[in-house]
Amino acid sequence: MNDRSSTIFGNPVPPAVVRKAERAKAGYVRKYGDDSGIAYPLVAVPNPSLEPDIGLMDVLVGRDGRALDPATGLAIGTIRMGFGHYRAALAVASAARSRGRIPYLFDLLSFRETTGAKVIGHLNELYSMGSRLSQRFPLFDKLFWDPLNSEGFKKLSQNASDQKVAELMAPVCRGLPDGLPFVSTHPWPAQAALHAGRRGVVNMVLDNWPMALHLAEGALHLVQGPSSWAGYRVLREFGGADTALSMMPPGSVALAGHFVDHEIVSNIEADCGRRLGRMKAGKPRRLLLSVGGAGAQRAIFASILRDVMPDVEAGKVAVFVNVGDHRAVWDGLVADVRGLAELSTLHFDDWPATRAFCGAALDGDVTGVHAFYHADIFAAVYASNLLMRACDVLATKPSEFSFYPVPKLFIRRVGGHEAWGAIRSAELGDGTFECGNDALVGQALDLFLRDDELLPMMCSAIVRNKAAGVYDGAYRAADLAVARAGG
Repeated sequence: MNDRSSTIFGNPVPPAVVRKAERAKAGYVRKYGDDSGIAYPLVAVPNPSLEPDIGLMDVLVGRDGRALDPATGLAIGTIRMGFGHYRAALAVASAARSRGRIPYLFDLLSFRETTGAKVIGHLNELYSMGSRLSQRFPLFDKLFWDPLNSEGFKKLSQNASDQKVAELMAPVCRGLPDGLPFVSTHPWPAQAALHAGRRGVVNMVLDNWPMALHLAEGALHLVQGPSSWAGYRVLREFGGADTALSMMPPGSVALAGHFVDHEIVSNIEADCGRRLGRMKAGKPRRLLLSVGGAGAQRAIFASILRDVMPDVEAGKVAVFVNVGDHRAVWDGLVADVRGLAELSTLHFDDWPATRAFCGAALDGDVTGVHAFYHADIFAAVYASNLLMRACDVLATKPSEFSFYPVPKLFIRRVGGHEAWGAIRSAELGDGTFECGNDALVGQALDLFLRDDELLPMMCSAIVRNKAAGVYDGAYRAADLAVARAGG
């Protein structure tokens, strides 16, 4: 197993940082065990929720299932840390299927018996707790969480630490067959695959704010925007604001475009046409509120719902609320917003019914509030993808949704790294600037729901961006992974 912590793209890491990373790894081994000598057999089984939609196959440890086929498949390394990395995984799965490939979801967190999954589960709990606390306590967000997510994760020392921990995630990667194309939507699977000796790894970088957290030396890094490409290529400020580091070598980072599902990209013109048609016909404007994986947006969404409730009652606005797999978020919204329960139709834990509603909503009429909750994580994530096509505007934090081709109202971020997603979208014309308080959110709601200028402007921008290939990143990720695997 190659050491990837002592030097990063030719930049030496201080020995004290390396020793700290080694101690952290040793601590996890003491707590969760050492499975480095175990051979994990891997098989694929149909994903119960999304195999019919995008052909998704889950990779499992065991012998009851189908063999993974390097000639026809594509492995997608990911983890659940929030919803963003899953959403990107589904985007590249959709794109791969459109290319005739079988998408295999290789989720490190799902291999519960492995040391790596236990470590990821522990770190994911810490991240989710920090996200929720940042929304409840502004001082915590200002002094710790926002700086950690923007500057702390930017440092090379972060990558040195993660590389050491990723060594614990490598054993299960050795079960993947040689020649199987491998693309990752989180740096840990990419790092783990490299530690396991895989070649041709493609590492999809979701954030538009360059951070050493996302580096997987030895992989091809795919970014979504040009400023991100430049920041990664020169490792901008990864060693501090005044330090120029040795650059990533040519061919280490490429501009792919935005990572978006085939079903969404291929229907951009039709969906934008429907939005403008509803506006011209005076039909209710449709607002989608999509809660992130940490469930951290309840207070902001309650404020938005209170703002639009009179318009909902008057038949001027319809609202979709997807709380993902956070049932408690919906219960809290009902408690916070007077009259919400009476105006709401619940679509809870019935995936076929949710799919049917979303399909009918494309051309049918919708009124009131429609709330969606699914305990199954894949249905929870993908429901927003389906609702996105039927909505007029998506209200979201500037996360992975920043890059999707739908008119967007950006609420306050969760972590400083997300700020640059809103900047990217605002410059492309398919989203607002980040609205960091209720007054700014209220103004944006007025423009989207009670005015006729902004929505057509954003729809036109989305169609132009599609023609320029802005939203083709998932296709390019799938194609490059196949090409690098020799397929």
